[in-house]
Amino acid sequence: MTEEMTLAVDCGGGGIKASVVDERGTMIAPARRTPTPYPLPPELLVSTIVGLAARLPRATRATVGMPGMIRHGIVVATPHYITKDGPRSRVLPDLVDQWKRFDMRRALDNALAIPVKVLNDAEVAGAGVITGTGLEMIVTLGTGLGNAVFDGGTLAPHVEVSQGFVRWGLTYDDYIGEHERLRLGDSHWSRRVRRVVDGLRAMYMWDRLYLGGGNSHRITPLQRGRLGDDVVIVPNDAGIIGGVRAWEL
Repeated sequence: MTEEMTLAVDCGGGGIKASVVDERGTMIAPARRTPTPYPLPPELLVSTIVGLAARLPRATRATVGMPGMIRHGIVVATPHYITKDGPRSRVLPDLVDQWKRFDMRRALDNALAIPVKVLNDAEVAGAGVITGTGLEMIVTLGTGLGNAVFDGGTLAPHVEVSQGFVRWGLTYDDYIGEHERLRLGDSHWSRRVRRVVDGLRAMYMWDRLYLGGGNSHRITPLQRGRLGDDVVIVPNDAGIIGGVRAWEL
């Protein structure tokens, strides 16, 4: 039987990266990355993914993780891709209309000519790190905040925590996103991350929390030591490796 080769695509606010992963979760080619283009209508994201796939070995299926509320491969809402120049820039109403209810899975099925699974990007990353035991949550730290919850290895319905309010009228995206990390510096930002973890712990009462994304490694050693024994920091390549296990969810 032919081995499944999965094109795994991690779509972020600042960059889009992709690789091909075998059934054991091993990347068979170095990840390819391109800056996220803006403005970004759906068709441009589709063509960008197709362009990355053309630079990689042939795959038999694809997993695409992207920010926002994704239900059954359909985009309910996406926070960054509706803006003129990227995160924290002006929202363009025509892009809001184009993205709302866009069937990303069908568009990529047709463009790539292979079966495609489209999920929230944190859901894909979580698939790459969970043990499948108990209530497990992943929070990804990058341009903004991503999240996913798994119960006994089963993916729970998505809740877009990033758009919830923390304090001073700031959403979680605003409060611990990349813009604030750059403004505050890693020490002050890391304290904010710990406060967010403490607040979410009381809400979700997880058995284990994973912190991933490109900025998780920027949490200072002092704050890492205060996060708690139920918190594990995971590598940023989970969004690629999870592309395989996402098909088992």
